[in-house]
Amino acid sequence: MELSLHGKVAIITGGSRGIGRSIAQAFAEAGARVMITSRTAETLETAATEIGHDCAWIAGHAGREDDIARVLDATMDRFGGIDILVNNAATNPYAGPVIDVDIARWEKTFDTNLTGPLRWCQHAWQRTMKDSGGSIINLSSVGAFNTNAYLGVYDITKSAVIHLTEQLAAELSPGVRVNAIAPGLVKTDFAKFLWEDGKGEQVAKAYPLKRLGEPHDIAGAAMFLASDASSWITGQTITVDGGGEIGFDRLG
Repeated sequence: MELSLHGKVAIITGGSRGIGRSIAQAFAEAGARVMITSRTAETLETAATEIGHDCAWIAGHAGREDDIARVLDATMDRFGGIDILVNNAATNPYAGPVIDVDIARWEKTFDTNLTGPLRWCQHAWQRTMKDSGGSIINLSSVGAFNTNAYLGVYDITKSAVIHLTEQLAAELSPGVRVNAIAPGLVKTDFAKFLWEDGKGEQVAKAYPLKRLGEPHDIAGAAMFLASDASSWITGQTITVDGGGEIGFDRLG
């Protein structure tokens, strides 16, 4: 089956690097008109040039109301609509026990990882999707399903993203489908501290498929959820983790 996004308009937050960039590349190659956004203009310009296919970019903070409105307006002006929204941007300013987190970093994590996607969904719904429909894809994490000694704050936000996905899927149906992807450990700069210096090899041993994820692995799932091939799927979370959640070592 060849998945096509011909004629669709997509916005990808955090689209200049890693998973977001790979999703943007896949969407553009499948015929979508793509707008990528992140905080740094230089990396966005480079990414858009490399992606090609008339990929557009605009810098902005994924958690700021004014920036969200500006990106959506620019997308509407350039492409005439919004069919697909990928909430990929995330932050992780704190590592350690949840009981010790300072409230400033707790709030920053929630504002970007949870409130930000809600704001994007609200704006996209009000501007166009309420009338024309669409597909929303939220990036969660396998960390949403377990506790973690160091990434608890981040994982709590990603667990909440799954519930937000389910809630919005119920509220925005039947015109708008809302789904999530929960990646395992993917080799990106964002997650580098988890896989560099040989640590990734140990994680990969616990995965039945015996390797870490690559950004294109997540892009494939996003392509499916954005396309008409998933037209009867909403409110679901697809886990893409090399089988990590069912690995024998996890079963004892």
